[in-house]
Amino acid sequence: MIKTFSITDIGRERELNQDYVFTSEKRIGNLSNVFIVADGMGGHNAGDFASRFTVDTIVEEIGLSFEQSPVKILSAAIKTANRKLRAKAASDIKLSGMGTTLVAATIIGRYLQVANIGDSRLYIINNDGIRQITHDHSLVEEMVRMGGIDPETARHHLDKNIITRAIGATENVDVDFFQEELKSGDMILMCSDGLTNMVSDKEIFTIIQRPNDIAGKAENLIKAANNNGGKDNIAVILIEPLGGI
Repeated sequence: MIKTFSITDIGRERELNQDYVFTSEKRIGNLSNVFIVADGMGGHNAGDFASRFTVDTIVEEIGLSFEQSPVKILSAAIKTANRKLRAKAASDIKLSGMGTTLVAATIIGRYLQVANIGDSRLYIINNDGIRQITHDHSLVEEMVRMGGIDPETARHHLDKNIITRAIGATENVDVDFFQEELKSGDMILMCSDGLTNMVSDKEIFTIIQRPNDIAGKAENLIKAANNNGGKDNIAVILIEPLGGI
């Protein structure tokens, strides 16, 4: 049986929480479960609106879909959310320029299907280590992939918050999809960059390995991000799909 825990925190420096999480262990439409992290961007309350509106639209579209393929279901829902978010932004000057990152996942038996736009992440963590499944769509990640800088330098780079893809940013959204076979003992972490900019992968792994329940592990990740500066909103979803670590 799947166990999950989700939490968001405003952090120590922001006045508004623009991160939004959604979890459903129950079936929505033709998906057995749905998990989403969105990190909104935009002035005033536009980022908060963007993340919530996008997630709500995607969940609604998943429920209406007659498709059977998880990739087709998620792809269509994300494209509809992108179109509707851009229409909202065009209709209200206060929402102009808003957008959001998105990482969404569904578990089908032993398989994990992931959709990603932006720099929110999904990891698989087990006794063997921590492995990032998603690829960041960010300026510094492009530099890492080209060999210009190393991952640790990227975490502290001045341009680390510049993303190259987001829902709402362009008329056509380009979505990355990943599929992973899950093993007993795997734990799934989905999070916004408010966690990963403050807490290294090594530290995340150490916190997850500690003998806490799933809620305690998630809360300790939030505490670590805030203890290290808490410069952004923090969103965390932890999932034990087949029995945790």
